[in-house]
Amino acid sequence: MELRHLQHFVAVAEDQHFTRAAERLMVSQSGLSASIRALERELQTPLFVRTTRRVTLTPAGRALLCEAERILAQVRAAHEAVAAVQGVLRGMLAIGSEQCIAGVHVAGLLAAFRRQHPDVEICLRQAGSGALAEEVAAGRLDLAFAVRAAQEDTDQLRVVPLTGEPMTVLCHPSHRLAEAGAAVTPEELGGEVFVDFHPDWGPRRTTDAVFAAAGVRRSVALEVNDVHSLLDLVDEDLGIAVVPRHFRHKRGSLTALPVKVTGETVYETVALLPPPQATSPAARALMALLETDGAA
Repeated sequence: MELRHLQHFVAVAEDQHFTRAAERLMVSQSGLSASIRALERELQTPLFVRTTRRVTLTPAGRALLCEAERILAQVRAAHEAVAAVQGVLRGMLAIGSEQCIAGVHVAGLLAAFRRQHPDVEICLRQAGSGALAEEVAAGRLDLAFAVRAAQEDTDQLRVVPLTGEPMTVLCHPSHRLAEAGAAVTPEELGGEVFVDFHPDWGPRRTTDAVFAAAGVRRSVALEVNDVHSLLDLVDEDLGIAVVPRHFRHKRGSLTALPVKVTGETVYETVALLPPPQATSPAARALMALLETDGAA
């Protein structure tokens, strides 16, 4: 099994189209098709279901994709490790992050990294914590800054705590909660209209866990995928939001109230990394820079 066959297979699986994959790889479509056929002959099973519009993975293809991505990531890490021993960090840093993550100034951290390692190409993906954990475990990301929810250490994933903070209620100044001006419990919020993020985002996962632990049911009527939309909706008094404490500084016109829960820290920022032997030199360098210069 040749590495180029795996590279071609992963590209077709990602693009779900032979022509687009060939253009991205800068190879002929006939050559790409021949490469996939050779791989299918070696494995003695079809890897794709081909139609006139797109291609989709067969069950065997889906099984191969996870392993192929992991193998290619390990090969890339091996090349980068040799370059690092020679004193020059090269290659790519594929990093993921939730938006507005607490305690890590991602843009500033990446800028400092680029100044120290100009030969490393930086690729950034923003997504929810669940998706980021899957991407790191599969070898598609070198590391990610996420929010701890259900993530725990596995054979493919390390969870490194970074910082934590309590949750806060944001509401319009005319809202009854703002007029009371006191800390609130999940039980006192059960009947409210909520603005919140997609279920995969860390703040949503944290808030869901807080209400589940209190045995309080809530419904999210207004679901968004970005912080500014959430703040706009609360600012129009269309609902309240339970968010990490640092969000209160993003919109001074809103009232922020503490949420009373068991324990002080419920929102925790973590770094998600592969096992030590699979962690790329670029990821190690970024984590070292984070520890040296501080997260903020």
